[in-house]
Amino acid sequence: MFGSLCALVFFVNFGRVAFAPLYGPFMAEFGVNRATVGVTASLVWLGSALPRIPTGYLLTRVARHRVVLATGGFLTGASAFTALAATIEMVFVGGFLIGISSGAYFIAANPLISELFPERVGRVIGVHGTAMQLAAVGAPVTVGALLGVTDWRTVFWLLAAVAGVTTLALFATTRRADLPEAGAADRNLVRAVRRQWRLVFAGIAILGVTTLVWNGFWNFYTLYAVEAKGLTSGTANLLLTGMFAAGVPAFWFAGRLADRVAYVPLLLAVLAGFVVCLFALTYASGLLAVTVATLATGAVVHCLFPTIDTFLLDSLPDADRSSAYSAYSAGMMTMQAAGGTVVGVLSTDLPYDLVFRLLAVALGALVVALVVAYRADLLPEGAAETPT
Repeated sequence: MFGSLCALVFFVNFGRVAFAPLYGPFMAEFGVNRATVGVTASLVWLGSALPRIPTGYLLTRVARHRVVLATGGFLTGASAFTALAATIEMVFVGGFLIGISSGAYFIAANPLISELFPERVGRVIGVHGTAMQLAAVGAPVTVGALLGVTDWRTVFWLLAAVAGVTTLALFATTRRADLPEAGAADRNLVRAVRRQWRLVFAGIAILGVTTLVWNGFWNFYTLYAVEAKGLTSGTANLLLTGMFAAGVPAFWFAGRLADRVAYVPLLLAVLAGFVVCLFALTYASGLLAVTVATLATGAVVHCLFPTIDTFLLDSLPDADRSSAYSAYSAGMMTMQAAGGTVVGVLSTDLPYDLVFRLLAVALGALVVALVVAYRADLLPEGAAETPT
């Protein structure tokens, strides 16, 4: 069953990241500008944010594996709809629907995985995240190869086909699996969020602003590398692939490291590292320097995701896990969704390097605030106790 989940998360994430390499074809076919295609990215991630609390509520009534199966079916339909888009507005809707399928998937699948393997949460979250990251690595190359022989619509037709087959395979494996009952007590979303609000808020504060910056950065990385760093489009796409590829070992390593060291100091260290790498990239010039800074940025930021998921899912008690996690995830993803629009609008009037430096300054201020809060014992290092 875990293998089928890893396969499905690959295609769920592929759908989210496939839009960035298609900005050029979208602008050419529909006659729109960068700010408009930036809205496409924001709608994908907004769609990924909005269903998270409703899915958390649904999980208080429906088994986690059934919700996961439903998200696979939804991804299949949303991908087919996008392939049929006749206007940029239909692309907006298709991206939003693909985002919805991904958001619901992660809220159902991540608690399920942590409950399937309660003794090694970090390790399995890292492996699951590695499968997700492989999609991010493969998307620019796959999309680029397809665009060389066909049009952008084929990307979504193929995604619909493989998502449907994978969902059917997962359905077959769940019928034979011994499913956990750890989430049986998680039946009141509001009560769980009120009980664990400090941990939920801390997760949003740490990851929300960070992923807003990260989302805007990687969605515009190809255009940034071409226009600000003077690289060719082919080289820029290769570096985007490399940046995501650096996240593959990062997910694997960080998941295991999170099982061994204190969560909060690790999170703050990774966050500070991302700020340093982003600043360094804006000052880098020449292919070698840009390549090194790009790969370092990708490796560091991807350490953050399995670490914070392990922190939350391992800390939250059975009775609160999916509900509190859904609230955290919804808040974080809502902030993240604005990244594409923020960078698209700012880069219309300002140089890319200046835009990313300003965002890095804002993120650096957050790091300082979090360190002060941690030293003052204001950041929670675990969940609140659940009454028995």
